Amino acid sequence: MISSITWTFTGRYFRLSSLFPQNVEMRRLLPVKRVIKQEVDKVEHTAVKVMNLKMYIDGEWKETSEKRPTINPATGEIIGYAAEGNERHVEKAVAAARQAFESGVWSELSAAERATYLFKIADKLEESKEEIAKLETLDNGKTYREAEADVEDAAACFRYYAGLITKPDGQTYNVAAPMQAMVVREPIGVCGLIVPWNYPLLMSVWKMAPALAAGNTIVFKPSEVTPVTPTKLFEILEEVSLPKGVVNLVMGKGDVVGEALVRHKQVDKISFTGGTVTGKRIMRAAAENVTNVSLELGGKSPNVIFADADFDTAVDYALFGIYAGTGQICAAGSRILVEEEIYEKFIEKFVERAQKIKVGPGNNPESEMGPLVSQEHMEKVLTYIEVGKQEGAKLVCGGKKLTEDSLKKGFFVEPTVFADVKPDMRIVQEEIFGPVVTVQKFKGEKEAIKLANDTAYGLAGSVFTNDGAKALRVIKKIRAGITWVNTYHFTFNEAPWGGYKQSGIGRGLGTFGLEEFQEVKQININLDVTPIGWFEN
Repeated sequence: MISSITWTFTGRYFRLSSLFPQNVEMRRLLPVKRVIKQEVDKVEHTAVKVMNLKMYIDGEWKETSEKRPTINPATGEIIGYAAEGNERHVEKAVAAARQAFESGVWSELSAAERATYLFKIADKLEESKEEIAKLETLDNGKTYREAEADVEDAAACFRYYAGLITKPDGQTYNVAAPMQAMVVREPIGVCGLIVPWNYPLLMSVWKMAPALAAGNTIVFKPSEVTPVTPTKLFEILEEVSLPKGVVNLVMGKGDVVGEALVRHKQVDKISFTGGTVTGKRIMRAAAENVTNVSLELGGKSPNVIFADADFDTAVDYALFGIYAGTGQICAAGSRILVEEEIYEKFIEKFVERAQKIKVGPGNNPESEMGPLVSQEHMEKVLTYIEVGKQEGAKLVCGGKKLTEDSLKKGFFVEPTVFADVKPDMRIVQEEIFGPVVTVQKFKGEKEAIKLANDTAYGLAGSVFTNDGAKALRVIKKIRAGITWVNTYHFTFNEAPWGGYKQSGIGRGLGTFGLEEFQEVKQININLDVTPIGWFEN
């Protein structure tokens, strides 16, 4: 629950213009009113209120004595305090989810009944789109247009799974008489869902929608860095009156709350999105109970550009591939591979355009790229930039924290380009997760494919060429789960999401995403109920 929010007050009025200047109607002073269940005290002098984010366990909002600040990455200011959970909270949440699952209050509803709830959730997300998008921008730092698109995608995802579960599933087999064999799909049980900070709302929905659609109960852990919109989502789940215990929210550190959730013997499924190092830890921990695990992990995705590609289109999508979301996207096109004939021309044009990207707060309508999510992550990205320079890569653009007056308190880093890199450099092999791209030269298809596959990851990749046969030849050789031809980043709820190699295990979205949260049961029925006579006596 969000019980208050950061506003600046003057008497009975509060000013929104500094937070959301893109909304003309909100630039004026407005009367104080309740906003997403925020309780705003009357004040006579200027004051600042911050959000109080609570956990949601067994149908009730829970307060904790220990709190964690959440920071606006554009300003470095505290915008709220989130409940800090521990092993006891995980225990209570899992117990509530287990009881709800075993009772059948959710799992034994018909598909159509569960779909009705999911449609209501989608409707409420759309009704609150502007409000949620502003909160996402405030908490994560992404531009408002990106945050707004996330809310729209989240609503569409709930609608997709609401429709999918009412469609026929299962199989029957024509086996030898007198037997009848069939397969049915059932919910797994209690699902632990753990999401990262780069898509706080959308990643939550990518896991929740199929898990709930399948009839499971959930214990959900958001990133401790961006808990705001996940908390808002749970307010919506409460508003649609999901049965008690079906959904549970526990916030806290990954090595405390996440660890307890993964190791819990009553958790039947863990679905995690995040870094590969953490994913490996989760696999080891889940192995104790042989818990079902699906992992969507890191990426170092290649963007292969051939000389015969439409040049301006390739440059444009290459920029979008790395700098959308400030590069904080697992599928970001962080390695650009360019055919030698156009290598120098490409770098010149790419750098020219990268230097023109408008970097600023996400709530500024002129901003095209926002800040990094936190001080800690900004320092990590800046460290990688220094590593690149020390390794001998040519820094041709950016590379510094932005320090002009309006940005100096935030976590802004310039769009950064390294050229003349070598395949074994750390900046080529390791996921930086920021606005940093490397540009490599290749000669011909064979070398392009070799370089494209030359990392431990295999999440995404793209090919730019006007030769359709070449595009298909190369795409089929790139070992990645999500690929594009002459475009980048566009994906759909209907299609699977996931990667090869160390980019993860399993697939989200589409029918594959639903199957990740289902068990498959074989049922065999004897149509001739007489003794088998296997033994003589």
